[in-house]
Amino acid sequence: MMKKIILDTNFLIDCAKFRIDFISELKRICDFKYQMFIVDKTIDELARVKDKINAKIAQQFIDKFNIPTIATKKDKIVDKLILDIVDKDYIIATQDKNLKKELNQKGILIVFIRNKNYLSF
Repeated sequence: MMKKIILDTNFLIDCAKFRIDFISELKRICDFKYQMFIVDKTIDELARVKDKINAKIAQQFIDKFNIPTIATKKDKIVDKLILDIVDKDYIIATQDKNLKKELNQKGILIVFIRNKNYLSF
Protein backbone atom coordinates (compact mmCIF):
# COMPACT_ATOMS: atom_id res chain seq x y z
CA MET A 1 0.00 0.00 0.00
CA MET A 2 1.26 3.46 -0.89
CA LYS A 3 1.94 5.79 2.05
CA LYS A 4 1.11 9.48 1.86
CA ILE A 5 3.75 11.85 3.20
CA ILE A 6 2.44 15.30 4.11
CA LEU A 7 5.13 17.98 4.10
CA ASP A 8 4.49 20.59 6.79
CA THR A 9 5.30 24.25 6.14
CA ASN A 10 8.12 24.47 8.68
CA PHE A 11 9.65 21.25 7.33
CA LEU A 12 9.80 22.73 3.81
CA ILE A 13 11.29 26.00 5.04
CA ASP A 14 13.89 24.25 7.21
CA CYS A 15 14.89 21.97 4.33
CA ALA A 16 15.45 25.10 2.23
CA LYS A 17 17.32 26.84 5.06
CA PHE A 18 19.64 23.89 5.74
CA ARG A 19 19.96 23.00 2.03
CA ILE A 20 18.56 19.51 2.53
CA ASP A 21 17.48 17.68 -0.61
CA PHE A 22 14.40 16.14 0.95
CA ILE A 23 13.51 14.34 -2.29
CA SER A 24 16.76 12.31 -2.20
CA GLU A 25 16.57 11.95 1.57
CA LEU A 26 13.04 10.52 1.44
CA LYS A 27 14.19 8.04 -1.22
CA ARG A 28 17.06 7.07 1.09
CA ILE A 29 14.98 6.46 4.22
CA CYS A 30 11.75 5.11 2.70
CA ASP A 31 11.92 1.48 1.57
CA PHE A 32 8.28 1.58 0.49
CA LYS A 33 6.12 3.34 -2.09
CA TYR A 34 4.97 6.83 -1.12
CA GLN A 35 3.61 10.03 -2.55
CA MET A 36 4.26 13.51 -1.16
CA PHE A 37 1.48 16.00 -0.45
CA ILE A 38 0.95 19.37 1.14
CA VAL A 39 -2.27 20.75 2.59
CA ASP A 40 -3.70 23.69 0.64
CA LYS A 41 -3.15 26.16 3.48
CA THR A 42 0.63 25.49 3.33
CA ILE A 43 0.74 27.75 0.25
CA ASP A 44 -0.96 30.52 2.25
CA GLU A 45 1.49 30.05 5.14
CA LEU A 46 4.50 30.21 2.80
CA ALA A 47 3.24 33.55 1.49
CA ARG A 48 3.12 34.98 5.04
CA VAL A 49 6.38 33.60 6.45
CA LYS A 50 9.02 36.13 7.53
CA ASP A 51 11.82 34.06 5.99
CA LYS A 52 10.92 35.09 2.42
CA ILE A 53 14.00 33.62 0.73
CA ASN A 54 13.53 30.10 2.12
CA ALA A 55 9.75 30.31 1.70
CA LYS A 56 10.34 31.06 -2.00
CA ILE A 57 12.74 28.09 -2.30
CA ALA A 58 10.12 25.87 -0.60
CA GLN A 59 7.49 27.09 -3.07
CA GLN A 60 9.86 26.32 -5.96
CA PHE A 61 10.27 22.74 -4.62
CA ILE A 62 6.49 22.34 -4.54
CA ASP A 63 6.20 23.62 -8.11
CA LYS A 64 9.21 21.75 -9.51
CA PHE A 65 8.16 18.37 -8.12
CA ASN A 66 4.47 19.03 -8.75
CA ILE A 67 3.55 18.10 -5.18
CA PRO A 68 -0.22 17.61 -5.00
CA THR A 69 -2.37 19.57 -2.60
CA ILE A 70 -4.90 18.11 -0.19
CA ALA A 71 -7.99 20.34 -0.18
CA THR A 72 -9.23 21.39 3.25
CA LYS A 73 -11.72 23.91 4.60
CA LYS A 74 -8.73 26.17 5.40
CA ASP A 75 -10.48 27.20 8.60
CA LYS A 76 -7.64 26.14 10.89
CA ILE A 77 -3.86 26.34 11.07
CA VAL A 78 -1.98 23.75 9.01
CA ASP A 79 -1.06 21.65 12.07
CA LYS A 80 -4.73 21.22 13.03
CA LEU A 81 -5.69 20.47 9.43
CA ILE A 82 -3.02 17.75 9.33
CA LEU A 83 -4.28 16.26 12.60
CA ASP A 84 -7.80 16.14 11.12
CA ILE A 85 -6.58 14.30 8.00
CA VAL A 86 -4.10 11.74 9.30
CA ASP A 87 -4.56 8.03 9.74
CA LYS A 88 -2.17 5.06 9.62
CA ASP A 89 -1.61 5.53 5.86
CA TYR A 90 0.04 8.91 6.45
CA ILE A 91 3.52 9.97 7.44
CA ILE A 92 4.04 13.59 8.46
CA ALA A 93 7.25 15.51 7.73
CA THR A 94 7.47 18.25 10.36
CA GLN A 95 9.77 20.07 12.74
CA ASP A 96 6.93 21.30 14.99
CA LYS A 97 7.37 19.95 18.55
CA ASN A 98 3.69 20.24 19.49
CA LEU A 99 2.53 18.58 16.28
CA LYS A 100 5.09 15.78 16.77
CA LYS A 101 3.75 15.17 20.28
CA GLU A 102 0.14 14.93 19.05
CA LEU A 103 1.13 12.70 16.13
CA ASN A 104 3.07 10.38 18.45
CA GLN A 105 -0.04 10.05 20.63
CA LYS A 106 -2.00 8.97 17.53
CA GLY A 107 0.75 6.53 16.51
CA ILE A 108 1.53 8.39 13.27
CA LEU A 109 5.03 8.05 11.78
CA ILE A 110 7.03 11.30 11.61
CA VAL A 111 9.90 12.36 9.35
CA PHE A 112 12.11 15.11 10.75
CA ILE A 113 15.41 16.85 10.13
CA ARG A 114 18.30 15.54 12.22
CA ASN A 115 21.53 17.49 12.83
CA LYS A 116 20.45 20.09 10.24
CA ASN A 117 21.65 17.85 7.41
CA TYR A 118 19.59 14.68 6.93
CA LEU A 119 16.14 13.17 7.46
CA SER A 120 15.15 10.50 9.93
CA PHE A 121 12.05 8.79 11.31
